Amino acid sequence: MSKSKVLVTGIIPVQGIKRLQEVCDATYSSGEPFTREYVLEHLSEYDGILLMGLKGDKELIDAGKNLKIIAVNAVGFDAVDIDYAREKGIVVANAPQGVRVPTAEMTIALMLATVRRLHLYDKIVRSGKWVDVSEQKYMGMSLQGKTLGIFGMGRIGSQVGEFAHVLGMKVIYNDPHRLDTNLEKKLNVSYVDFDTLISNSDVITLHAPSLPSTEGKFDKTVFDAMKPTAYLINAARGVLVKQDDLINALENNSIAGAGLDVFETEPNIPENLRSLDNVVMSPHAGTGTLEARINIAEEASNNIISLLLDNKAINMVNKVEKYM
Repeated sequence: MSKSKVLVTGIIPVQGIKRLQEVCDATYSSGEPFTREYVLEHLSEYDGILLMGLKGDKELIDAGKNLKIIAVNAVGFDAVDIDYAREKGIVVANAPQGVRVPTAEMTIALMLATVRRLHLYDKIVRSGKWVDVSEQKYMGMSLQGKTLGIFGMGRIGSQVGEFAHVLGMKVIYNDPHRLDTNLEKKLNVSYVDFDTLISNSDVITLHAPSLPSTEGKFDKTVFDAMKPTAYLINAARGVLVKQDDLINALENNSIAGAGLDVFETEPNIPENLRSLDNVVMSPHAGTGTLEARINIAEEASNNIISLLLDNKAINMVNKVEKYM
């Protein structure tokens, strides 16, 4: 019996697709990733695709005439037209577990770097200068005893809350789906409405998906309602934040600072954002560790293996009827 054929796109650690290569006929580029043109030309030959770095739009889906599954090498699946895939009977699956801890780690890293003003300190020292941090204008903020407001209390948000407790922070959250009260007690978090989250938090971290209800949620109105001493941390999706409004808030000191791993206009970051000393930035690197990328690829691979070998969909995000 011939093996199912799978196309692997993007730059993925080969360690993460070892089992996929053993049980399927997997096509993988160990050098430059396959171009979109190559994928569109050859995708009809494959039963599944492990997708990274390309849009899973209608054109790509139509090219995959024999596709049964699109496994996204990430937790976010907004790059895939999941409704059109469902119409075509193609399962779209994501990898939510592998991103949880590394993205939470990045959130905490950005939070610490931002509130302790590491970008400014690093810039000063590299320039050959020195400052006396006894002067209040050079001081940062301690996190112990402060309130962390989490917007989006899923896997990553919950992990961030757990890490924040170690730092001695009080944790409140807002989410369209409130947690069970027993789980709230276990996590030691309190649910509040959105306005309370904004006005009471010393640091706000974002962990929501990109949806019509969340895109542009953090705008001038929100920044004006935040404490002027508060910080915004975004390692979720750039479109959650109105970038121009955030730049204005940072320039005018309406808020104290921001830590950003994602951007509304990435990879093109405006110069007036890059020039600010009260923002710390990273290039969408929340899962940028070898361990994380291996785990994510293994999770995406298992989605493909389960569907193609056992006809069982796991981590399915588009509700294809025959697999429900």
